[in-house]
Amino acid sequence: MAYQISDDCISCGACQAECPTGAIAEGDDKYVIDADTCIDCGSCESVCPVEAPKQA
Repeated sequence: MAYQISDDCISCGACQAECPTGAIAEGDDKYVIDADTCIDCGSCESVCPVEAPKQA
């Protein structure tokens, strides 16, 4: 199951820089994760200051 980014996202970009597969992109009001590219590694969750990425 891929990670998803909640509305708690503050658009800091820490998760995008940490993602080893490039699955995270900047969306209109928050960052978004491409479920087909996400390998469920949890790197994004570990660096997020507001714990926005959550396992779906």
